[in-house]
Amino acid sequence: MEPDLTASLRRAAGELLPFGRERLREYALAESPSGDAGALARCAALIEAGHREAGGRVRRENGHLVTDFGPADGPHLLLVGHYDTVWPIGRLASMPYTDDGTTIAGPGTYDMKGGLVAVEMALRALAAAGTAPARPVRLVAVCDEEVGSPAGRTVIERHLNGAAAVLGLESPHPDGALKTARRGSTRILLTVHGREAHAALDPDKGISAIDELFDQVAAVRAVVPGDGTTLFNVGRIEGGTRANVIAGTASAEIGLRFTSAEAESQVLDALAGAEPRRPGAVVEATVLSSRPTWPERADDPLLAEVARIGALLDQRITGRPAAGAGDTNLPGSLGLPTLDGLGPRGRGAHAADESIEVAALAERAVLLAGLMALPSDSLDTGPGAFTL
Repeated sequence: MEPDLTASLRRAAGELLPFGRERLREYALAESPSGDAGALARCAALIEAGHREAGGRVRRENGHLVTDFGPADGPHLLLVGHYDTVWPIGRLASMPYTDDGTTIAGPGTYDMKGGLVAVEMALRALAAAGTAPARPVRLVAVCDEEVGSPAGRTVIERHLNGAAAVLGLESPHPDGALKTARRGSTRILLTVHGREAHAALDPDKGISAIDELFDQVAAVRAVVPGDGTTLFNVGRIEGGTRANVIAGTASAEIGLRFTSAEAESQVLDALAGAEPRRPGAVVEATVLSSRPTWPERADDPLLAEVARIGALLDQRITGRPAAGAGDTNLPGSLGLPTLDGLGPRGRGAHAADESIEVAALAERAVLLAGLMALPSDSLDTGPGAFTL
């Protein structure tokens, strides 16, 4: 990158901070909890308008936003984000949006409307510097990430075809490091159907769904590897009616986290193949949401390339695995070059102190602008023809 372009991008991003702060305020005040169709539509309309102002070609796919920037031909750089939040309508009353010039706080600022704003700032910085994306850039912003992307996953999957690399706009590690791998995450509803009977008068006629459920949970726990690759948590249990009635139904919601694809297959296969211990009982395992394991790579050419571009922009870029799961799990699990954490630094995802650092908006905007504009063998000729 020419030194004058580097300086121009940094200067433009700094000058765009007032725009970015106002745009983030606008997006955050448009509360957008997952599942609230009206609220999501209002927020989507604002983001769509912002993308069009930045030169994007926008379309909606079942409520999810897909926007193309730059040239139309060639392998695309896929940016992945979401505009839904965990916060219900009205949360602003107890968790108000604030901006003191150093920190911006409020629902959705960190997770992850700040990342969406950084993209708009990057595109505007390119225009201010007299240049444009050197390669096709496609942004997919889904509206159901906070509930596991049950529909958004299909949209993301569709746009992996032809991608050279994938960059997630979620928040980075607290020190700003990017995320190079993510644990797999699966939620399972284990349901047992038994037979009700009087617990004292006809116990032999009953089939206890609760007893069967306990045995099933114990059986699954027994196949969980003890090497630290798997986290197993029974988060919710329901069943039965009263102490003098043998329970006819019972269920448990199980949360699983995996750092190993092998452990993931082992445990999920055990759940899918669960057989009842009691004659007449019926056991069902329903996947509520699932994100595959994105394993850590021994080497990471994409991280090296992003670090190289960051150095040209006077930024030191590092990366390491993350505990949480997200939409980048899918491309990472498939072997497509993937990084996450391109959103601004901050804190408090899903917490009352959710906030970002104002200066980090400009830093991420500059980095994203460089990744869009700088010629790169990795980004221009990566897999390119990637297909599922």
